[in-house]
Amino acid sequence: MSTPSSVEIFDTTLRDGEQTPGVALSMDDKVRIAQLLDELGVDIIEAGFPRTSQGEQEAIRKISSLGLKAKVCGLARCSRQDIDSAVDNGVDYVHTFIATSEGHMRHKLKMTREEVKAKAVDAVEYARSRGVTVEFSCEDGTRTELDFLKEMHMAVQEAGAHKINLPDTVGTMSPAAMEYLVSEVMQVTKVPLSIHCHDDFGMATANSLSAVRKGARQVHVCMNGLGERAGNAALEEVVMGLLAFLDVRTNVDTRKLGTTSKTVARLTSIPVPENKAIVGNNAFAHESGIHVHGVLRDPSTYEAFSPELVGMQRNIVMGKHTGAHSVKEKLSEYDITLPEHQLEDVVEKVKRLAESGKEVDDAELVALASHIAGQVEKRRRHVELKEFTVFTGMNITPTSTVVVDVDGKLARSSNVGIGPVDAALNAIRSAVSENITLVEYRLNAITGGSDALCEVTVKLRMNGDQKVMSVGKGIGTDIVLTSVDAAMEAIDRLLSKHKI
Repeated sequence: MSTPSSVEIFDTTLRDGEQTPGVALSMDDKVRIAQLLDELGVDIIEAGFPRTSQGEQEAIRKISSLGLKAKVCGLARCSRQDIDSAVDNGVDYVHTFIATSEGHMRHKLKMTREEVKAKAVDAVEYARSRGVTVEFSCEDGTRTELDFLKEMHMAVQEAGAHKINLPDTVGTMSPAAMEYLVSEVMQVTKVPLSIHCHDDFGMATANSLSAVRKGARQVHVCMNGLGERAGNAALEEVVMGLLAFLDVRTNVDTRKLGTTSKTVARLTSIPVPENKAIVGNNAFAHESGIHVHGVLRDPSTYEAFSPELVGMQRNIVMGKHTGAHSVKEKLSEYDITLPEHQLEDVVEKVKRLAESGKEVDDAELVALASHIAGQVEKRRRHVELKEFTVFTGMNITPTSTVVVDVDGKLARSSNVGIGPVDAALNAIRSAVSENITLVEYRLNAITGGSDALCEVTVKLRMNGDQKVMSVGKGIGTDIVLTSVDAAMEAIDRLLSKHKI
């Protein structure tokens, strides 16, 4: 009966998330992430801790001026100067806090309980007088003596706090303990209760869901589980967990989780682990033949929910557990169909390569299939590179010029790029067709040293066709020339399937 039908999502990627070791976001990065979070549908964006620096204040001021649908929040200690710093930089929501556990009060604050309570009440009353929404947190709340925690909640509630947040600051709670604690504090907390969990024991998402189950109406989260030490409750896990296990709604558009996750990972330079729940590359990847067979017949056999629900894609991976169904499905993505006996040959070669420690990617699979089918020797080439130049250097915009033979007709084109490879690929696309889209470009060094062989894979798709892709692969010592060779092979395969 205490579980709400919906909760608000308070995202702290730009504050607690930026406290992740190694993360330092520029103002432009913070603005971009704030816009993404707003498009995603979070209710509150904690844009930062304005008192920390001038740069932080500028970023918060910029985010506050964007006219976002989400409320923009600034963190503040129980200090009038901190609160002024937040409000004066345009936020419409202040999150103020003070530590209440015995260890924090004794060793960090060197204050008594009464002094801590008085400071909290003054901060809430002052923030209210500045005309903003006020949320209050007892820092280290889950390790605070229960009677004093309740006393603090009643005091700041009477002072006018709009919401009260319960932080598991060092992630020491278990789900059962969280349910008990929330049930207790809910007896005296009449304003909406929020929860803020850290992941030191890997329990942040579970503890957040437990809090909601017992009545919490707001959850603090970070995209990709960013945050200090082991991180905070992951936005994507909490939102999907609320939906799946508690039937609790949020305003988050789950279809945008995948793209938001990837962008935040790029801007923070903190990669998402391959096996990360919901948004990891392996979250919907299948290698085992038994699993692939089941998924192809009915995705629910080995997927808890559809990848499209969270903006991800299913991926069939080649490996030593691969079966014929996997290979057949993967090859169909590249419009390749093999008779049964040739398909078995491909499966056998894939298994042999994988068992030797070799990772078989799409390009190698296509090459194997083409070789076995005899297509490499028999296929007529539709496009050939006749001339190619590229100019690059310091203070020079990389520029490439190409002459391409497309089914007997010469096409000339010049284009620029952010580097010589980009310029070359842009020039080739301009000469052949602007409808060609680069899906993936991958460069690997095969050997060591400055003269190392490099391996380039180029994956292309024709605009509007999401099913058929083309892949080209090149090996050589010159990165630019090898990239061009791979691109030409991919384009030639693409032209064999489409009329330009």
